[in-house]
Amino acid sequence: EWQQMGGSVKSRPAFNIIRNAILNGELTEDIRLLDASSGNTGIAYATFAAALGINLSLCLPANASIERIRILKALGVELILTSPFELTDGAQREAQSIKQKFPSQYYYADQYANENNWKAHYHSTALEIWKQSHNRVTHFVAGLGTTGTFTGTGRRLKELNPDIELVALQPELALHGLEGWKHLETALVPKIYDDQLADTRLEIATEEVHQLLIKTARTEGLVLSPSSAANLLGAIKVAEQIDEGIIVT
Repeated sequence: EWQQMGGSVKSRPAFNIIRNAILNGELTEDIRLLDASSGNTGIAYATFAAALGINLSLCLPANASIERIRILKALGVELILTSPFELTDGAQREAQSIKQKFPSQYYYADQYANENNWKAHYHSTALEIWKQSHNRVTHFVAGLGTTGTFTGTGRRLKELNPDIELVALQPELALHGLEGWKHLETALVPKIYDDQLADTRLEIATEEVHQLLIKTARTEGLVLSPSSAANLLGAIKVAEQIDEGIIVT
């Protein structure tokens, strides 16, 4: 996924959201694209917006990593930093407030409720996993943030083979270090989330993720983000519980 424009899996929903907004006439050259993000979808938005000449405003928690903030500024984004204590929930509330105050100036993408988020994965990610695993995938493991990746990919994989086990990951605690992930018991639950979809739910500890980050860099030569390492940790936990299978994360 780091070969995608914007460098993450989030390029899929960002592109699908922008594409449909333009085709529907909701996003024009006179209107600014607005959304809340923890960073990755924002970077994907910014990459496409820069190429298309779209003006972009993003509400972002003030404790987002300095790397994400620098990338977004370099891409010309208007950043509106929100309370670090409210995480992406606070960023969403700020974006909603801006849209209410200036309804004609912004197209509010609202990735947490936008159907084009999960549909991007339903029509692409799931089919690529199915094809590239030669129809042999047995477990799909993914963290919950906007929940678009898990919802869209999971729905399609279940249609292709109902026996595929869908494993949803979330932070162990409400206060955690996994940017973009949500502790759903204490956060605003995205409207696109299907709480009946997961076969299994696993909690991921931030400290374990940081240990795996270092190990993966020093033994595999891969420098991962915390969210990628958290997905990997979830896949490893699943692998430890089964005798055989094809696990995808």
